[in-house]
Amino acid sequence: MEEFRKIIVALAFSDYSKGIFNYAAGLALKLDADLTVVHVINSRDVAAVTTISGMGYEVDEVHYIENVKKERQKILDGIVKGSSFPTDRIHTIFKVGNPVDELLTVAVEEKADMIVMGTKGRTDLAHILVGSVAEKVFRRSPVPVISLRDEKTAERMRQRIHPE
Repeated sequence: MEEFRKIIVALAFSDYSKGIFNYAAGLALKLDADLTVVHVINSRDVAAVTTISGMGYEVDEVHYIENVKKERQKILDGIVKGSSFPTDRIHTIFKVGNPVDELLTVAVEEKADMIVMGTKGRTDLAHILVGSVAEKVFRRSPVPVISLRDEKTAERMRQRIHPE
C-alpha cells in the first residue's frame, strides 16, 4: 500500500466544514500525513461583484476577495484551534477561479496523495446528494478522493436503501 504524506482537505466553509476538517485531520494523524487546506473563491462570485460595482455600488473585486479570505481564515483558525492536529503540519491555500480546476491543479502542484471533501458545498441544496464540484473532482482527480456526507444526507441515503 502506498504511503500518504499529504492530504488535501477541500473546504467550502459550509455548515459541514468543521466535520470535514476533523475527519481529514484524524485520517492525517493516523497516516502520519500533513494537511493542506484548500478553499477556492468561485470566480463567478467575483464576476458578480464586478457587475454590482458597475451598477454604482461601492464594492470591488479586490476588497471582496480580501474580505472573504479574512473571514474564512478566521473561521478556519477556530476550526483548527478546536482540533488536535498540530498547526505546524497545516498549510492553507486560498485560490480564486473555477473550484474544480483550481482544486485539481493544487492537488497536482502540491503532490497530494489524497483529497478529502464534502459531497455538497455552500448551496446545500437538499435534493442534490453530490454537488457538481464534488462530482467533477471525483471523475477527474488523479488521486483518491474521500467524500464525507453530513448526518442528514447520510440518514436520507440509509432510508432509501432500507426504509423502516
